[in-house]
Amino acid sequence: MSDTLNNDSSSLTVEELARQMRAFQEQTRELDAIIDSSSDGLWICDAEARVIRINPASERINNIRAGEVVGKNMRELLEQGFIDRSAALEALTSRSVVSQLQNREGRKLISTGTPVFDEGGQVIRVVVSERDITEIDNLQRELEEQEAIRDQFRSHMLEMRQADLESRRVIARSPAMLKALRQALKVSAVNSTVLILGESGVGKGLIADLIQKNSSRAEKPLIEINCGAIPESLIESELFGYEKGAFTGAQSGGKPGYLELADGGILFLDEIAELPPAAQVKLLRFLENGRVIRLGGTKARHLDVRILAATHRNLEEMVKQGSFRLDLYYRLNVIPIHVPALRDRKDCILPLIRHYMDLFGERDSIRKRLTRAAQDALLAYDYPGNVRQLMNICERLVVMTEGNLIDLKDLPAEIAAGGSATPGPSAVWPEEMTLQETLDSVERSVLQKALAKYGNQVKMAEALGVNQSTIARKLKRHGLGTT
Repeated sequence: MSDTLNNDSSSLTVEELARQMRAFQEQTRELDAIIDSSSDGLWICDAEARVIRINPASERINNIRAGEVVGKNMRELLEQGFIDRSAALEALTSRSVVSQLQNREGRKLISTGTPVFDEGGQVIRVVVSERDITEIDNLQRELEEQEAIRDQFRSHMLEMRQADLESRRVIARSPAMLKALRQALKVSAVNSTVLILGESGVGKGLIADLIQKNSSRAEKPLIEINCGAIPESLIESELFGYEKGAFTGAQSGGKPGYLELADGGILFLDEIAELPPAAQVKLLRFLENGRVIRLGGTKARHLDVRILAATHRNLEEMVKQGSFRLDLYYRLNVIPIHVPALRDRKDCILPLIRHYMDLFGERDSIRKRLTRAAQDALLAYDYPGNVRQLMNICERLVVMTEGNLIDLKDLPAEIAAGGSATPGPSAVWPEEMTLQETLDSVERSVLQKALAKYGNQVKMAEALGVNQSTIARKLKRHGLGTT
């Protein structure tokens, strides 16, 4: 009977042991499944930093097989250059959780080593988890770059608005200017490169604005860069951008160039003739393939940018002299538009004068009018500075002249000197002038002509049939001096 009880007890012990064994095996399989299914890499090392196991994620992240590292010591792997730092070794040394940022074959990893202790407080294992943050880092950089582009674009547009004093209204009366405007409107519908030619101050920027506003890119940015206003040492970095550490003084996060800011829109390269040779080469490459590489970078960015260029210089002559690339000239000169000088479009001068007089008058709440003599002098002037000079003259006359009527004496000396002739009897006088204003204008012109011919008041009085005291009084009234 005793033997029977002992046999039953022994049988129960074996069954319990088997059940526990099955439970242990099930837990082990479950643990293995958890480790192997983890998207994070896992390394398990013993107390001597010897690799016991790595999971499939670690094999994928490090591009290795488990058999290549299991059984090896982390110190050995460190000496072989397989890793540049070991979170497992540092965790064993510090007996605490350690996190590291590692670079491995161009990828960025975050490794965290966690020591495992037994009941006596001794380290028995180290578990290292690693996560590939390369894609996260790239995404963060792209977001930062996009934000930088938006900030720079907003800043650039604000500067342009602050600098834009006039309304950019298109005023054209002469056939040559009307032809230029028709050409601008026609090329607005396409994406061809345009080269705008003309002297300084003729309104090449206005033509660029007209093309942009009537194009399919009207809602996209128009970025303008004056190639002659940026130092030669900086033009490449401003135009093409630069990566972190590209040169001394570079921003820590790099910077997008004007081409990137104009992506989807138009880049207007004013004074293109001033572009240095190295930048000419890079611009030519961009015109050929639409790709740009930042200074200090290796990654090519594909951009959708239409190029408008302008210059007052003779590019063909510069090509002959070797200061401008022939291949770049042909790439830019796809559609040339010539903007005539103001002296070649006399029909535009008076409408422009009236426009700017009204513009600055409204700005400063001042109402000014021109005498016929002043108008004749302004019409006869050649305007070497073109529309920009005319605009400055109008502002000066509105702001600086006394009274509401602007006469010859109020004009700059170089303009008044060419407008001293007395109007002929058939002259058509502006309707806005009163009879007295017309008489004053004629009287001043006669006095000015007589003064230039006779040189003193006595001879002037004899020639005009009046007293010398009358001549003196009228000269004083009109602000004319005598010798």
